[in-house]
Amino acid sequence: MNFSSLHPYVYLATRYPFAKGQSSSERICYMSSIYLVSEGYGTLITDGRTCSVGPGTLAYLPAGQIHEWIADPLEPMVHLCCYFDWQFVEREANFAWACPICYEPEQLQQALVGPAFPYPIPETAKVDSLSVWTDLFQNFYKSGEYINEQTFMRNLTIQRNFQTFMDYFLHNMLKDQPIPDRRIIQLLERMEQDLLHDTPKPLEVYYESLNLSRGHFFDIFRKSTGCSPIQYMNRFRLGRAKEDLLHTHLSITEISEKYHFSSVHYFSRLFHRQIGQTPREFRLR
Repeated sequence: MNFSSLHPYVYLATRYPFAKGQSSSERICYMSSIYLVSEGYGTLITDGRTCSVGPGTLAYLPAGQIHEWIADPLEPMVHLCCYFDWQFVEREANFAWACPICYEPEQLQQALVGPAFPYPIPETAKVDSLSVWTDLFQNFYKSGEYINEQTFMRNLTIQRNFQTFMDYFLHNMLKDQPIPDRRIIQLLERMEQDLLHDTPKPLEVYYESLNLSRGHFFDIFRKSTGCSPIQYMNRFRLGRAKEDLLHTHLSITEISEKYHFSSVHYFSRLFHRQIGQTPREFRLR
């Protein structure tokens, strides 16, 4: 799976209190799962590893990974948990419940195991603010039943809140991975609006608004987008220009002016360098 198909979808999200010493038994979830220990203590056993957990422990288990939870005999843990796929997987023809779990490894239907995330995610972490994470979890509690006409509208709200949670989750768990910096994500929205409604602003307007030096700004921008700010702005404008060349009767000069290129000659030269054809050749082909 790559990022172009990434669209997390939650099937079950709930609060689950363990009894003293209770075990979940060894099991394999068909989908990925996230657990927040909101109170109490316990143990996670997975892939031969044993990890003690307590309040504020956040655990991520990819789909298809065998694991077992064991609650403390005196202060049993409470899970806020969710089961989801990184992109929706249709299993209704195979399971009566939208969140199937396998307890016998030999019975696992491998073809129905959900997709993996493209980058490694830490298995466990300690959250800084338990109340913030608890509030985020509670906003998308879901029963694990299949969607029908009566639950469709409610599901839209649940999935929207879940996307907010996943944005927060990935931002915190992937700090060392090449995932777009949150500041750059917000800046791209502003930059694109400027490009659509006004002439491009000088780059210092953007990096000064983030209180970043020019060098640091270029560094995190390239890590987040794979290109420099100027390259990004030009690609964005050329992408819109291509649509107009294909689907409107605007002249090449009018398109150049519409997207605030300094001249039609600069637009044509840049277009040829990026696309491999002149605007006229692109339109004719």
